Amino acid sequence: MNKIAPIVTAFLVALFLLSQSVFTVDEREFAMVRQLGEVVAIKDAPGLNFKLPFIQTVTKFSKQILTLDSPEAERFNTKENQPVQVDSYVKWQVADPREFYRTVSGDEKQAERRIGQTVTSLLREEFGRRLLQEVISGDREKIMSNVRQAAENDARKIGVSIVDVRLKRIDFDDSVSTRVFDRMRSERQRVAAELRSNGGAESERIKADAERQAQVILAEAYKKAQESQGAGDAKAAAIYSAAYGKDADFYAFYRSLEAYKASFKNKSDVMVLDPSADFFRFFKQGAKSK
Repeated sequence: MNKIAPIVTAFLVALFLLSQSVFTVDEREFAMVRQLGEVVAIKDAPGLNFKLPFIQTVTKFSKQILTLDSPEAERFNTKENQPVQVDSYVKWQVADPREFYRTVSGDEKQAERRIGQTVTSLLREEFGRRLLQEVISGDREKIMSNVRQAAENDARKIGVSIVDVRLKRIDFDDSVSTRVFDRMRSERQRVAAELRSNGGAESERIKADAERQAQVILAEAYKKAQESQGAGDAKAAAIYSAAYGKDADFYAFYRSLEAYKASFKNKSDVMVLDPSADFFRFFKQGAKSK
């Protein structure tokens, strides 16, 4: 028993020293090794690592993207001194663990306070140089881009990278909201009136063009009809002329019969003519033949 006790003690001491010499690094974190307060190494690859026991210490920082969300909306004034309530958030992460530890002692809360102050100041400047109409009509993307770039330049000083800056909501005071909505309503009404005016003008143009085309089509149709009628009359005249040329007496007799038929169609028809008129020529010839 006297020999086993020192062996067990030595094993436990060795196990304790080994536990103080080994540390692991997760893929979602940095590990900073310090020796007597001085940073000697930064481990960012996941796996097992070693350090000097009792002399070196390890501090770990998250690699993940963190969110700084304002608990309350900030009040800013536009260029014309109109108040707006702005709700925003910032996405950030540790980029340089050595600088992060040196400037803010690796404290995420302290870093967020610094980032929040910077972003608030930059937003105040961006809103202060824009009119209310510009803020609500499409400058949000430009504001967020400018703030993110400027905040990134400042965040590098504390070893932090700004991933994104977003405006969640922009609210107005009641008086401002009324003026804004009235202005928006007037603008929409102006656009609607302009569209109606343009539509009316286009409608008149289309009607006029349709009427012009209709007149052209009718004129072309009338022209073709007259041409067809003229051609038909000419052909009929040619046929009549050819028939008359073959037997003039028979043609005259046939035409007279047609005239008699048309004249005496109704019993109530009355004609007053000289008996010697040429109209009764074939009646006379028929009497002589008899």
